[in-house]
Amino acid sequence: MTQDILCIGSVLWDVIGRTPHPMRVGSDEPGRITRLPGGVAMNIAITLQRFGLRSALLTAVGQDREGDELLYECSARGMNTDLIYRPDGLPTDRYMAIEGPQGLISAVADAHTLEAAGDAILAPLEDGRLGSAHTPYTGTIALDGNLTRALLDDIATRASFARADLRVAPASPGKARRLAPLMRHAGATLYVNREEAGYLTEAQYDSAGTAAQGLLAAGATRVLVTDGGSFAADGHHQRGVIQTPCPSVRVRRITGAGDTFMAAHIAAELDGQSPKDALKTAQTCAARYVSGEDL
Repeated sequence: MTQDILCIGSVLWDVIGRTPHPMRVGSDEPGRITRLPGGVAMNIAITLQRFGLRSALLTAVGQDREGDELLYECSARGMNTDLIYRPDGLPTDRYMAIEGPQGLISAVADAHTLEAAGDAILAPLEDGRLGSAHTPYTGTIALDGNLTRALLDDIATRASFARADLRVAPASPGKARRLAPLMRHAGATLYVNREEAGYLTEAQYDSAGTAAQGLLAAGATRVLVTDGGSFAADGHHQRGVIQTPCPSVRVRRITGAGDTFMAAHIAAELDGQSPKDALKTAQTCAARYVSGEDL
């Protein structure tokens, strides 16, 4: 099986509870609970598939019933699962979130199996199946911040990643600082929201544009910064910062919106769109996603 892009990071089950009622700490409201294949790497792969791009997944999935079901769902969606590492004795990871009309209320990400697997998930990039230190992978890689800080630090200087078009997302604001080592990778593009940009640079920003400028000043080669329903920015260390507004939509779901933005932007650029047009495409796709529409 061939692939257009590698997606490295979390592939797990998303358990999402949604309610139309306002919530606070201790609330108990009626709603809907769904279980779907998720994780940053998985969400990106799903969106890329909608653009006609096939993904190969590099992750860790347990040898349990939930893991078998998850791999079946991945394969059914056209993804290459042949390279996934399946450790013995560890459960398949899960993510649980509660969403209300105002957006995400709270979430817990259990990616302990992915973290425990460490660099075992990267074996195909080292042993010749996809590349090695002597023949680095030269394609596009989507990488998420659910990997440990130590492993992300290692990837930043690994010879097998040196020539890749590396697209990086933090997975959550709490994990944004893990991306700091990758800011010095010459081929890395960081996808963050305004809050995550602040964590990375120990600063506060009032817009996506100023956040992009701050990241570039801190040493990043290229960054994409989102800001909810406001402007998004694309910053490059040579051409500066461009911005586009977000279409106004009614918000019906939040989880996965950033992953959709990232995947749509990657697909647009692989399709040959200009930086400005690719940013508009990503904003439009993310807006349609949060409104509940299909891409």
